[in-house]
Amino acid sequence: MLFREIIGQETTKQQLRQAVREGRIPHAQLFAGISGIGKLQLALAYAQYLNCPHRTDEDSCGTCPTCLQFEKLQHPDLHFVFPIVKTDAGDTCDAFLEPWREIILTRHYFDLDDWHKALGVETKQSMIYEKESGEILRKLSLKAYGEGYKVMIIWQPEKMNTECANKLLKILEEPAEKTVFLLVSEHPEALLSTIQSRVQTIRVPRLEQDQIAKALQQQGMDATQATDIARIANGSYLAALKKADASDENKQELHDFIALFRDAYTVGVLKDPQKKFDSLKRLRQWSIEMADAKVGRERQKHFLQYAQQQVRENYIRNVSQPDLNYQMEDERAFSVKFAPFIHNGNVEGIMNQLDLAERQIEQNGNAKMIFFDLCLQMIVLIKKPKS
Repeated sequence: MLFREIIGQETTKQQLRQAVREGRIPHAQLFAGISGIGKLQLALAYAQYLNCPHRTDEDSCGTCPTCLQFEKLQHPDLHFVFPIVKTDAGDTCDAFLEPWREIILTRHYFDLDDWHKALGVETKQSMIYEKESGEILRKLSLKAYGEGYKVMIIWQPEKMNTECANKLLKILEEPAEKTVFLLVSEHPEALLSTIQSRVQTIRVPRLEQDQIAKALQQQGMDATQATDIARIANGSYLAALKKADASDENKQELHDFIALFRDAYTVGVLKDPQKKFDSLKRLRQWSIEMADAKVGRERQKHFLQYAQQQVRENYIRNVSQPDLNYQMEDERAFSVKFAPFIHNGNVEGIMNQLDLAERQIEQNGNAKMIFFDLCLQMIVLIKKPKS
């Protein structure tokens, strides 16, 4: 990985390059920040820069044998530790190096959920086990392949179990010569305080909106959509990529959201009895379709989360806080007329009912009853006056 291949983070890049040029190489560093901002990429680029024999002031050369091995994540002095789920394939990270290298080389930006999918598991109980600490010791005891540094990158160190964390602490207290630990964490506060005190923390900031938009445009996205998504991403390039990948799903969720609240408004507010009756029938059909087993509980929960987000955005639009409003173009178009109906008198009740429905779905409740009850609650709440 070359520094120039990483989106933004120029200040952090300069900090890392300068430390190498001046020979100030901490034996352990912690790259901390939210998901999808390039922490792992910075660690990889730093490891390569540290070992490149022909580096410049700005970057690794990218062409020497060392760089080529690092680019493939196959340099003998580059080691990885990451959360795994024990399977018949093995119970240490070495058994999962192939999918690990593949996800880095193909996805670049990914999170723990993406890693679980790459492993073919849906559980969130992946962990770095005690046995891994023995593997760390074994690898670092080996003679270095080159004249550079042995680098141990630990991704998501907060997933270490207690035994592994305690053993890592002992290793950090007595580091081997020319050995560098690079910890990449989204939740550094979850690490042992004694580990935190033995690493140099680098706070990796969120990306700028224009940096994300530019990167999306380089992937072929038009400027308007890239700008909208970059704003919603809140500094995470990974969040932007996931938003872009889910565009078809988002359109369906917006369609379902509009259908729910348009018919709830018709039944609750309008006077025409025939329109009320027709809308009530559509709401009943909507609840049946949302409860269909083909939709699935994950999709149902995701819709309810999306609905809560859109209610929030419409309320913010209604109270005239455009700087805090994060919506796509088609969502904004609906909000022009819908936002006035989300106000102090009903926003809390609407959010509570959506949250309740989400929790009931999570608890495997009867989806048909949950969604039809939600419809009835929205009919009552949408007609509430402002407080």
